[in-house]
Amino acid sequence: MTIDHALTERGSRQSLLPANLSRRSFLKASAAIGGGLVLSLHLPSSRNTARASEAAGFEPNAIIRIDGNGEVFLTMPYVEMGQGTYTAIPMLIAEELEVSLDKVHLEHAPPNEQFYANPLLGVQATGNSNAMRGAWKPMREAGATARMMLVAAAAKEWSVDPGTCRAQGGEVIHDETGKRLTYGALVGAAANMPVQKDVALKSADSFTLIGKPIKRLDTPTKVNGTAIYGIDVRPPGVKIATLAQSPVFGGRVKSLDDAAALAVKGVRQVVRLDDAVAVVADHMGAAKKGMEALQIEWDDGQHASLATEDIARELDKATMSPGAVAQNIGDVDKAMGSAVTRVEASYQLPFLAHAPMEPMNCTVHFRKDECEIWIGNQAIARVQAMAAQAAGLPQEKVIVHNHLIGGGFGRRLEADGAVRAVEIAKQVDSPVKVVWTREEDIQHDLYRPYWFDRLSAGLDDKGRPIAWKNRFAGSSVIARWLPPGFKDGLDPDSTEGAIDLVYDLPNFHVEYVRAEPPAIPTGFWRSVGPSHNVFVTESFVDELAAAAKQDPVAYRRALLDKSPRAKAVLDLAAEKAGWGSTLPEGSGRGVSLQFVFGSYMAQVAEVEVAKDGTVQLRRVVCAMDCGTPVNPNTIEAQIQSGIIFGATAALYGEITLKNGRVEQTNFDSYQMLRINEAPAIEVHIMASTEPPGGMGETGTSAIVPAIANAIYAATGTRLRKMPANPGLLKRA
Repeated sequence: MTIDHALTERGSRQSLLPANLSRRSFLKASAAIGGGLVLSLHLPSSRNTARASEAAGFEPNAIIRIDGNGEVFLTMPYVEMGQGTYTAIPMLIAEELEVSLDKVHLEHAPPNEQFYANPLLGVQATGNSNAMRGAWKPMREAGATARMMLVAAAAKEWSVDPGTCRAQGGEVIHDETGKRLTYGALVGAAANMPVQKDVALKSADSFTLIGKPIKRLDTPTKVNGTAIYGIDVRPPGVKIATLAQSPVFGGRVKSLDDAAALAVKGVRQVVRLDDAVAVVADHMGAAKKGMEALQIEWDDGQHASLATEDIARELDKATMSPGAVAQNIGDVDKAMGSAVTRVEASYQLPFLAHAPMEPMNCTVHFRKDECEIWIGNQAIARVQAMAAQAAGLPQEKVIVHNHLIGGGFGRRLEADGAVRAVEIAKQVDSPVKVVWTREEDIQHDLYRPYWFDRLSAGLDDKGRPIAWKNRFAGSSVIARWLPPGFKDGLDPDSTEGAIDLVYDLPNFHVEYVRAEPPAIPTGFWRSVGPSHNVFVTESFVDELAAAAKQDPVAYRRALLDKSPRAKAVLDLAAEKAGWGSTLPEGSGRGVSLQFVFGSYMAQVAEVEVAKDGTVQLRRVVCAMDCGTPVNPNTIEAQIQSGIIFGATAALYGEITLKNGRVEQTNFDSYQMLRINEAPAIEVHIMASTEPPGGMGETGTSAIVPAIANAIYAATGTRLRKMPANPGLLKRA
């Protein structure tokens, strides 16, 4: 597999969209975004045919192009940020098209919501663990459609029934006569065949690629350094800039003395904006030295005294008032009145930064009537739209090249980095690459929201929950990012993992109170809503088991008669973890169970708590039912990655504010899990023929409550506020 990287020289750029795109073609593409594939994209006015030419080859749809050599080019509507998308999705195409995986080459899709929107989101974005969920049927249909058209073309050439022909290894074969033609030889004829609307997809028992452990196709170029990330792009004449933004959100530049900065060798320019200053130089070293030499006086504005405690207090207060009802089953108040035991608790989760390995960056060449952008982003059409607004140009005058992403975690669903780069580039006569320092990245993130939950439950005489009530408060990212998705005071992200639980709860009531913190921008963070809700619900289930004096696994299992898939992953994780076996003093096991992002997962965490309260995560056992496992290698890697990411948050992750400023600056104060702290991780994937569920974020949301519950098992201390605080866990 190769990836067609966007070229850095404007003169050699080649559009992926046809110049003669007709209105009829565009309308057919637009109609497809709701749940299908863009077929007959290049549609002559009189015939329903695909497109063929010596230059382009055979294009049966907006996703696939096959050239005269039989090479398959996949226009990839999703982005690769380490999750394996650029291996798993080509597997879907290759499976149905009957070609080997090395015949599939990738091209980044240009920004175009009509052609390349995620069918589950309605926008062109990679997130919410749904690239595979969104691609599963459309991508297979794309491959199958192309295959059937090629078969039909060969059958016509041989004057035989298409049903007597088959595709295999990039060829169409007629077994009775032994005739065969390569796809390359058939592209011209296939383009003149009618596009078949209802194509038969392969059955699971005939898969040759799907379900097989395939090595990542993008690994070689990442190892040898030829892979192109956003930060690698260097158009001719590019300058490098770094920036300082107001240390208080909402603050402004009051005064600026740039004389010393301009005296630094290699510094070319200082750009002043309302709330930021950038130093433009020949290289990053000079830009950073110039920044250090700047004399900036900030006007902190109205949020200069804001502290984390103020935000937590307001969220606590917000949970005292009714919110929007996210789910109601039965009559909680009546059931609570007959409860033998009542359990109440409140939980808090902090702001969290993303801190991806590749720092925020964007390269922009701003010209009088055109703006060209190079970036790695999860929502490229959003970048184009917001950059156009910042540039004061029509959207079609903003050309955006997307690239590999060195860590997204939701941070690169945002376009603020591109907007900031455009604002700077408007004052620079050459292309300029704006690179954020790690300090700017951490102190000017769009953070995982701060959350406050207030729960109560009632148990019967056998300890079973007969009533469950949860009211929680925090900001809604969806309300800002995709306003139509916020309806009646609710959005699906904020409530996922808090409602539609796998447990049999006869009386169940959940309310959400939208409460936006002053000035602090919030955004999607890996596993987003479930990263909050699964911690709360699975910690609280453990509290109910403790109140009932029952084993946490057995307690959960008794509530799963209506969810056999959840029970199966719980049983498997407990078995593989050796649940119930003896552990040394100071050690404990904790369990979590979830159904989020369309996948079932159970995790068992094993921790050791030292006398000084420090926690060592020793082992994690994970059982997963994610539907059809497309690439088990990718699934295992995703779970491992998610567990490490979530464990970092559980043990160390916290963004705090004092005097309006984020206190954390770099990895010394925003700590990551180190390699010597990484646990042994076992992943067990259950066989299934259900459609695939999401994978990218599931491990992150499941591990935090498993760790918290394990700490309780080891110490008897219940953590209702994360991260784990060694001061609370010290023992004599």
